[in-house]
Amino acid sequence: MHKPAYMFILIIMCFSLHNCTKDLSPVNDKPKQQTRALTQNETQIVESGKTFGLKLFKKIVEEQPDSNIFISPLSVSMALGMTLNGADGGTYEAMRQTLEFNNLTNQEINKSYQSLIELFINLDQKVLFEIANSIWYRNSFQVEQPFLDTNQAYFDAEISALDFNDPASVNIINNWVSDNTHEKIKKIIDNIYPASVMFLINAIYFRGSWSYEFDADATQIKPFHKKDGSLINCKMMQTRNAFDYYEDDEVQIVDLPYGAGDFSMTILLPKQQVELNSFIGNLEENRWQKYLTAMQSDSGNLKLPKFKVEYKLKMNDVLSAMGMAVAFSPEQADFTRINKQGGLFISKVLHKTFVQVDEEGTEAAAATVVEIKNTSVEPQQGFTMVVNRPFIYVIRERNSQSILFIGKMEAPEWTE
Repeated sequence: MHKPAYMFILIIMCFSLHNCTKDLSPVNDKPKQQTRALTQNETQIVESGKTFGLKLFKKIVEEQPDSNIFISPLSVSMALGMTLNGADGGTYEAMRQTLEFNNLTNQEINKSYQSLIELFINLDQKVLFEIANSIWYRNSFQVEQPFLDTNQAYFDAEISALDFNDPASVNIINNWVSDNTHEKIKKIIDNIYPASVMFLINAIYFRGSWSYEFDADATQIKPFHKKDGSLINCKMMQTRNAFDYYEDDEVQIVDLPYGAGDFSMTILLPKQQVELNSFIGNLEENRWQKYLTAMQSDSGNLKLPKFKVEYKLKMNDVLSAMGMAVAFSPEQADFTRINKQGGLFISKVLHKTFVQVDEEGTEAAAATVVEIKNTSVEPQQGFTMVVNRPFIYVIRERNSQSILFIGKMEAPEWTE
C-alpha cells in the first residue's frame, strides 16, 4: 500500500453521471521500470504532495460545498513548482511553504521532481500515464536564462517564445494542451492580455484498465441518493471480487487496482450518519495514511456508478488562503529570477480536469496554467463602449447633482 503512485490516488466522492463507451485497453508499450525504494528527498516530495493535495482538496470543498469536484494536486504542484524556480525572497518562501516542501532546497525539489516523473510514467506498462510541461513567453520579454534552463532540465519543459500580439498564439498554446491531454482538455486560455508575459503549463493524462473489469451486462439503472434526500437514476456497475478493503464506524473504503496494480482508485464512502463535507474536513494526512495501512484483502460485492466529470477552477483565492497570497500581489510579488527588472506577479492559476469511469477502467486528464503578468506594461489608451444591451440612463443637474430623470432601456424603439 505504500507505493509512490499514491501521491495522486484519485479521491473520488460523488460526481455527475454519464454513459460513454471508450476503448480503455492499455497502450503503453514502454518497458516496466522496476519499483525501487525512494530517496529521502523523493519521500519528502511524496509526503509534501499528499499533504498539499489534501489541504487543497479540503479548501476547495469549503468553497464549493455542493459541487462535484475533481482536481489533480500533482498538476497544480508541478506548474507551481516550475514557477517556484522564478520566485525569490518572501514570495519563494510563501510558495515553498504552501506546497509543503518544508526544508528542502530548490535544487533538491527540482531533482526529486525529475526522478519521480521518470519513475511514475514508466511504472506500469499496462497503464498509460503521461506528464508534459511547457513555458510560453512573449518574444519581446527578456527572460533570465537560468530560469528557462532549470525548468527544461528538471521538468523537461518545452520552451517557446511567441508573438503574444498575434491572435494565433492562443490557439498554439491551447493546441499544445489538447495534444498532451489527448483532446480531453481542448482549451486552457481564452485570450492573451497586453500585460501577460508568460504562461507555465502542466498537462497530465491517465488511462488505465481495471485489473478486474466490471461486467457491462451487469450494469443496471439504480437510484442514487443525493445529499438533499432526492433520488436520481444512475448506471450502477457491479462486481464481486477480492479488493483491499477497510471499514469502521465512519467509513467504508475499497481500493480498485489498475493494470498490474501500480495505480489504483480508492473509494471512500462515509456511512449514512456521517456528513460528507465534515468527513472531508477531518481527512488529515495522518488519517489518510492510517486508512491505507489498515486496508486488507477481502472478497465482497461492489456497486459503483459510471460517471464523467469535466471540472475547472480559478485557484487564486484558494491558493492565497493557503499561504501564497504574496505571489498574486502586483505590489509585493518577487519573481526576479524570471526577470531582474521586477514587476511580475501571478495573475491567474487556472485548473481544468476530466475524468471518466466505466466498466473497463478510467480515463483522466488535467491541465494547470500559471499566468504571469507585468505591472510595468503601459495600459491601453482610451476605451471602447458599445451600448448594445439594456442600460440605465440619467438626466441630472450637474451643479447640484440633482437627478431629474432616470430610466432603464430594455429595447429602444423609434417612432415618427
